Amino acid sequence: MAVTHTARRAFLLLVAVLTRMLSTVTAPVLQSVRVPTTDVDLVFGLGSGAVGAFVSTLIVGAILVAIAPDYVERIMDAVREDPLTSFLYGLLAIVLVVVLIVALVITIVGILLVPILGLVVGLVWAVGAAIAFLAIADRLVDHRDGWFVPLLVAAAINGGLTLTGIGGLVSFAVGAAGFGAILSDRFG
Repeated sequence: MAVTHTARRAFLLLVAVLTRMLSTVTAPVLQSVRVPTTDVDLVFGLGSGAVGAFVSTLIVGAILVAIAPDYVERIMDAVREDPLTSFLYGLLAIVLVVVLIVALVITIVGILLVPILGLVVGLVWAVGAAIAFLAIADRLVDHRDGWFVPLLVAAAINGGLTLTGIGGLVSFAVGAAGFGAILSDRFG
């Protein structure tokens, strides 16, 4: 139990340090950069991304808790018990998927497999991210009275993080942890 607690604290410290470092480094750089005017509206882009994150977490999570609540709880437990290992497993898997996609594109014949691989990885990522955000939401509001409130909280956290822009990195880390927990449950 001490290792799990230590790993959890180390993961949270790592996220806090990385977020602080990133904001410290990027703030002066972003202030000195002249951005050319474009027709792209940053607020619209972040807002639509946040709405997409909210809706996808809500829909995927609702489908999962309706179809496989025991599986959802098992993966939630895996994310809560060892978030750092789940994150690292998910991050490594994403790197390997990118390498595999590049290799498939180089072979030319493999190009036909890239959309299928992308679809499968995207679906597993969406499931993992929804479960990971449900694990966070379940810590805040327990699901004993039903899944409705935890689903809304999970979706709001994901949408809120995405809305901030820089919170998208934290959202990515949470998604990677869920993705890694699913892959670890299936293959590891």
